[in-house]
Amino acid sequence: MNRAKVVAAGMFVAVVVAFGAGMYAGVSDRVSNIVFAQGVGGVQPSGVDFSKFWAAWSLLNKNFVQTHSSSTVPSDQEKLYGAIAGLTDSYGDPYTTFFPPAEAKEFAENLNGEFGGVGMEMGNKDGAITVIAPLKDSPAERAGVRSGDVVIMVDATSTVGLSVDDAVKLIRGPKGTTVKLTFERASTTEPVVISIVRDTINIPIIEGKLEKGVYTISLYSFSQNSAELFRQELRKFVESGSSKLVLDLRGNPGGYLEAAVQMASFFLPIGDTIVTEDYKGKRTNVAHRSLGYNVFAGKNLKMVILADQGSASASEILAGALQQHNVAKLVGTRTFGKGSVQQLLELGGGAEIKITVARWLTPNGQSISDGGLTPDIKVERTAEDFAAKKDPQMDEALRWLKSQ
Repeated sequence: MNRAKVVAAGMFVAVVVAFGAGMYAGVSDRVSNIVFAQGVGGVQPSGVDFSKFWAAWSLLNKNFVQTHSSSTVPSDQEKLYGAIAGLTDSYGDPYTTFFPPAEAKEFAENLNGEFGGVGMEMGNKDGAITVIAPLKDSPAERAGVRSGDVVIMVDATSTVGLSVDDAVKLIRGPKGTTVKLTFERASTTEPVVISIVRDTINIPIIEGKLEKGVYTISLYSFSQNSAELFRQELRKFVESGSSKLVLDLRGNPGGYLEAAVQMASFFLPIGDTIVTEDYKGKRTNVAHRSLGYNVFAGKNLKMVILADQGSASASEILAGALQQHNVAKLVGTRTFGKGSVQQLLELGGGAEIKITVARWLTPNGQSISDGGLTPDIKVERTAEDFAAKKDPQMDEALRWLKSQ
C-alpha cells in the first residue's frame, strides 16, 4: 500500500488541537521521514526466554478477578497491543510509539493540516509534556499559552505518567467546547490555569513585510507549499531593494524536511550540506545537500534568524544550516532540540509503529537533539514583554542589521 510519502521534520506532536508537537513535524505529528512498509517480519532474539511472557499470559487469564470498575478484562487482541505498547515504551524514547488501529487512523487524519482543538504543538522535554509552540492566531495563542509552558493538568486529570499521545486525546474535543489546562511556567511560582474554547485549526504558513528598510519573513510552519510561498516572499524582498532580511522562526514547530532543504538552497551553493541523517552504523548516513539556487551569491545580503524554544525540527534544520554556513546570525534563545528521524511501519490489521531510526546532524556535525541550537546573540523575551507587546529579540535583530 503506497500511502504517499510524507517527509516531515517535526515533533511527535501534540498539536493538541490539537493534534499534536513535536511533528502537525509538525502536523500532529509532523514526523521526520515517515516511511510506510508492509510485510515486516521478525526473528526471535537468542538468549531471551519467551516462555515467561506466555506464562504471564496464562496466569493472568487464569487468575485475574475484576474487583473495581476501573479495571478491565481485555480481549486477546487488546492484550497483544498492550504488550507491543510496553515493548516500545521500554526504549524510553518519546518519539517511538505504537498505534493500535484506531489511533493509527487518528494519526493519519492529523496529517491533513486542518483539525479541531486548541492549536498548540506539544512534545516530551525532560520527561514533561511541554508546549513547543501555540499556532499563530489559534485559540491557544489568543488565550495566552506560551512556548515552554508545561502541561500539568487537563481539566481534572494530572499529566503525570501520561504520554504526549494520551494528553492530546484528553485535550481534543468537539468544536465549541471548553478545556481547562493547568501549566507550570518558568516565569511564575504559581500554576497558570487557562480555559480554552476548542475550534477548527488551520495551520498558518507565512507573512512578509518591509518596515524601515528591513524585510521580515515570519514562517509559521513547513508545509508542502511553504517553499514556494517562501520563494515568493524572497522575490518581494529582492524587489524591495533592501539588503537586510529577518527570518522569524520563533514558535515554528517544524514540518516537511523537503521544505527546509528547498529554503536553505536559496542561500547556499550546490552541494553544501544542509543536514545529515545519522543512523549510527545501522544504515548508510544520508546527507541532504543544497540544490544550489544560491540566489544571493555575490550580493550584499545581511540576514538574521530569530529562534526560541518553540523553534523545532525543520526550523532547527534550516536555522542550523544558515547559521553554520555563515549566511545568517541566530538571535533569540536556544531552540527546542528535536533532532531525530522516525519511520512509520505497518504491523497489519491497521496497527502501526513509529520508530526513531536516526538523528539529525547539522553541517558541523552537531546533533540537534543535544540541546538544540545556541544563538549567536542571546536575547530573552519575558512574559512581561509579551504582556506589554514588547519584542526585545526583534529589536536586537534590527540593531544588529543596522550596524552592518
